[in-house]
Amino acid sequence: MSKSVVRTSKFRHVFGGSAKQDNCFDGYRVTKNANDSQFCAVNTKFLAVVCEAGGGGAFNVTSLDKPGRLDVSAPRVAGHKGPVMDIAWNPFNENMIASCADDCMVKCWIIPDGGLVENITESAVDLAGHQRRVGSILWHPTASNILASAGFDYVIFIWNINTGASVSKIECHTDTIYNIAFNFNGSLLASSCKDKKVRVMNPRSGEVISEGVGHAGTKACRVMFTDEKRLFTTGFSKMSERQYAIWNTDDLSKALKIEMIDTASGVLFPFFDFNTNMVYLAGKGDGNIRYYELVEDRPYCFYLDEYKSSAPQRGLGMLPKRAVNVAGCEVMKLYKLHQKGLVEPIGFKVPRKSELFQEDLFPPCLGDEPSLTAEEWAAGADKDPKLISLKDGFVPTEKAAFVAPEKKASEEDSVPRGERELLKAYHELKAEIKRLEEKLASANIKIRQLEQK
Repeated sequence: MSKSVVRTSKFRHVFGGSAKQDNCFDGYRVTKNANDSQFCAVNTKFLAVVCEAGGGGAFNVTSLDKPGRLDVSAPRVAGHKGPVMDIAWNPFNENMIASCADDCMVKCWIIPDGGLVENITESAVDLAGHQRRVGSILWHPTASNILASAGFDYVIFIWNINTGASVSKIECHTDTIYNIAFNFNGSLLASSCKDKKVRVMNPRSGEVISEGVGHAGTKACRVMFTDEKRLFTTGFSKMSERQYAIWNTDDLSKALKIEMIDTASGVLFPFFDFNTNMVYLAGKGDGNIRYYELVEDRPYCFYLDEYKSSAPQRGLGMLPKRAVNVAGCEVMKLYKLHQKGLVEPIGFKVPRKSELFQEDLFPPCLGDEPSLTAEEWAAGADKDPKLISLKDGFVPTEKAAFVAPEKKASEEDSVPRGERELLKAYHELKAEIKRLEEKLASANIKIRQLEQK
C-alpha cells in the first residue's frame, strides 16, 4: 500500500486575513487611469494613493496611524500637469516619495512628519529627460537616492536625486516597457517589454547581458528577481491564459518552468519576500491573492494557498518587512486598494501558539540604511543591502535632512513634452505662421503700391 508524501514546509498553513473596518482607510477618489501600475504605495509611516484630479495629476498621503475616512477636502500632492502613472517611496528616507506622470516628468516630494497639512505643489526634485509619458519608477535597493524610470519613449533613465541629473540612459528597447526590477544588490536591472522579450542589463552602462522571448501572449507581463540567477515572470500565453514562469538569468532562451494559472484577463502582479522565499500573485480586477513557495531545485515552485475575497482589487501596496507584526507571526502585509476608494490591510500569518520571537520565520530583513552613496554606486561599487534583526523590534535610524539640488533655469520647462503639449505647440506655431503670412502679404501689397507711384 503506497503512502502519500506531504512536503514539509513551515509556510504550508499560511493564511491571509483582512483588517477590521476600524483599521481600514476609506474615502479616496481613486484614479481612472488605465496604466498597469499599483496606484498605491506604503512604507512604515505613510500610505499614498493616486487619486482622480482635474487639470493635472495628484495623490493623497495618509499617516498609517490615522485610519478611517479621508476628508473630502484633505490636502494632496498636486504638482504634475498630467495624470500620475506611478508612485514609489524611497526605501532609505521614509518622508520622500517619487512620482511619474503623463507630463513626461519624474518628481520627488518631501512629506512632513504627521502627514500633509496643506496641498504640496512644489516638488523637491524635478527630473526631466523623457520625451513621452513615464510609466513606472523604481528605487535602487542598496544605494541612496538612485532612482530608475521607464518611459513610453522606450528609454530607461537612472537618476541621481542628489544632483537631479541622470547617471545613465538605457536605449536598448524597441517597444513599450512594461516594468523594471533590480536584483538583490542592484548590480543588474531586468525589464519586460511589449516586444515579448525579457532583458537583463547593466544599469550603469546599459549593456544587455542576456535576453530572451518571454510569454507568448500580447498582454502585459511583469518580471522580478528572486535570486542572483533567477527571474520570476507573469504573463499570458497565445491563448490568453495567465501563467507564471521561472528563468535562469544566464540562459533566457528557455524557461526553467512555465505553469498556467487561469483564464482571467487582469494583469498579474508578483510580490516577493526574500526572507520566506514566497511569491504572492494578485491579478488586477481579481478578488483573490495566490501565494507560492520557491525552492532551489525542481519543480522550483510550490502552490501553497490563496486569500479569497469577493471585492476586486485596483492595486496593492506592499508593507516593508521591518514593519510587520512580529508578535502575531505576520510574514507579509499587503494594502489592497478597492475601486470604490477603500484601502484594506491584509496580513498573512503563520499559525504558531508560542508568543516568543520566531527566528525561523523572521531572519534578518532589509533595513532603512543604504549600503552605498549615489556617487559610490555610479562609480561602479556594489554592496549587499544592510540587514537588521526584528527580535527587539524595528527602530528607525535618524536621517539628515535631504538637501534638494538647485532647479535648472526655466529653459527646459519651455520645451513642450508629451503628445498634448506638442500638439498644442504645433497649433500655436501654425497660427503664428498664418499671421506672419498675412502680414507679409499685406506688406507686399504696400510695396507694389509704392512702386506704381
